[in-house]
Amino acid sequence: MTGYGLFWDPTIFLIIIGLVISMWASWYVNHSFKKYDQVTSRQGVSGSQAARFILDQAGLQNVQINPIQGKLTDNYNPGDKTLNLSQSTHDSTSVAAIGVAAHECGHAIQDQKNYFPMRVRSAIVPAVNLGSTLSFPMILLGVILGGNQTLITIGIWLFALVVLFQVVTLPVEFNASRRAVSILASGGLLDSDEVPMVKRVLTAAALTYVAAALSTALQLLRLILIFGNNRD
Repeated sequence: MTGYGLFWDPTIFLIIIGLVISMWASWYVNHSFKKYDQVTSRQGVSGSQAARFILDQAGLQNVQINPIQGKLTDNYNPGDKTLNLSQSTHDSTSVAAIGVAAHECGHAIQDQKNYFPMRVRSAIVPAVNLGSTLSFPMILLGVILGGNQTLITIGIWLFALVVLFQVVTLPVEFNASRRAVSILASGGLLDSDEVPMVKRVLTAAALTYVAAALSTALQLLRLILIFGNNRD
């Protein structure tokens, strides 16, 4: 690290690239949602009604639907089997809201069917939380102790767990979106010309996960470049 430090060196541009990609993905998903949130579905069903229909059709009457605060904070909790829909989704009858609700139902169906990537993601959460918490403190401790390569390497491996989680998340999210589009196309909740609109919203949402994975991978690459060159 001669002449440079952990926080500033030529590889900082990898972080900048990741930041730009993440900002673009965030803008794109909000732009897409806002656009199709203004399109009211012809069937007139709300996001929560669509979710209830999809869950019941899948035999998931036990999954409770809860309204939660926020915008696009929707999630499925496999721990307590609840589908949590944000204010922008729960009561809205827009094409975008129905698509988001269907996507979360896709996660509930994945849970029901023991979808393997979802199981893997859930299994590695404790290790990922540990890696996320300890990776940079471990690297900094290694730097403070005169470039202790063992501690630095452990820190990098811990951060690699975060990258692994981001990568495993991709098939989970893409599969949930495919399930959502298929369900909406065949379930009569949307007209045929409304389905492509949902697909655009869900594609935009999926890109945020791609951006997050890429941004995190670039951070990992930066750490490897910085400290890999510091080996004797």
